[in-house]
Amino acid sequence: MAELKDELKEIKELLVETKVKKEKKFRLPFTKKVSPRSGRKGYITILKINENGFIDIKKEKIEDQTVMIDGIPRLAPPNVVLHWKKNPILILPSWSVKPFSPADNYEDSEKEKMNTKGYKILLDKMKKETVGTKPQMGNMIKWIIGIGLLGIIVYAFVTSGG
Repeated sequence: MAELKDELKEIKELLVETKVKKEKKFRLPFTKKVSPRSGRKGYITILKINENGFIDIKKEKIEDQTVMIDGIPRLAPPNVVLHWKKNPILILPSWSVKPFSPADNYEDSEKEKMNTKGYKILLDKMKKETVGTKPQMGNMIKWIIGIGLLGIIVYAFVTSGG
């Protein structure tokens, strides 16, 4: 019995040590956010990826489907504008005038056979098979208890009245 208690203590200590810290949510700087009003005026948040991998966040105005960044006009058509929490965002590599496009990137990943769509389906299928689902017995037990109580009430009613 003492061995079992010691093992339980060790398990509890391991669980406490391995608790995952809560991840901080990403927030855009307040001055870089685009309000709905300025969004209607054509402003957008730009995430510019530099050559060294660092990101600059700017707020710029779209004019004629282009954005001027560092004196260079960059393309900003509506099909490449992403939205995050009602904030229009454009992901722009500094080495290209063409921004990141989810549609183009998806097509490229399909051509290169690097798309994760099939893997997600397989992984979900494997998880369902390994874990297995428990049959729901809660409702069945409620019905059995209900029928048992009804039988007792009917029996008591019949025996007392007769």
